[in-house]
Amino acid sequence: MTRSIRVDARTERWRAHRVRMREEFVDAAIRALDALGPGVSMGDIAREAGAAKPKLYRHFEDKTDLYDAVVDRMRELLWTRIAAGADLTADPVRVLIGRAVTEYVLVVDQHPNVFRFLLHSHFTRNAGESERALRSARRSARWAAELVAAVVDDPGIDVSGLELVNYSVFGAVASATDWWLGSDRAEPAPMPVERFVAYLGAIVASLVEAGSRLHGIVLDLDAPLGSAVEPG
Repeated sequence: MTRSIRVDARTERWRAHRVRMREEFVDAAIRALDALGPGVSMGDIAREAGAAKPKLYRHFEDKTDLYDAVVDRMRELLWTRIAAGADLTADPVRVLIGRAVTEYVLVVDQHPNVFRFLLHSHFTRNAGESERALRSARRSARWAAELVAAVVDDPGIDVSGLELVNYSVFGAVASATDWWLGSDRAEPAPMPVERFVAYLGAIVASLVEAGSRLHGIVLDLDAPLGSAVEPG
């Protein structure tokens, strides 16, 4: 029994160590991207972390595993910033969209090369890796749809329809971000942050409203989320 406890403790320590090392490598990847641009290599990331490249590969299955970890980090950062000042039960839908878009654009503006990397990564160019990236986006769309359905608390809500709306919004946001960032970090942005936020907020609100209606949902953007949805 004592030996089993020791083995379990060692296993847990090793698991915690691996989690910590992965987090440190993701931190290093973001720093390397900020400094060197979206063409960063695995060697660049390992050097930024102060580690040999084989050690980096011991903690990630492949390049796309690291790409997915950076996506997860950015998603967690965005959700933390959005949730910190939002009330999902009381704030009007339009306010929630505006806050989400504002925080998103501010993070993009802070880490433009990270988002260039996520949009055009050479890490995910072959068909299998591209499919993994698409599956990650679909999971995010599904998660957001289930979150909305839980807040609305209506068994008649078509979660698949909400998922499609979310996936469409993600695609529009990605395209707009690509346009705003451009491929050259030396070029000035085509419009200032505040104006881009206003345009993107209007685009997202329109897509959400129209997409919801297509799936039998009438959405009042000026009502709190919990009471904003009515059958179409």
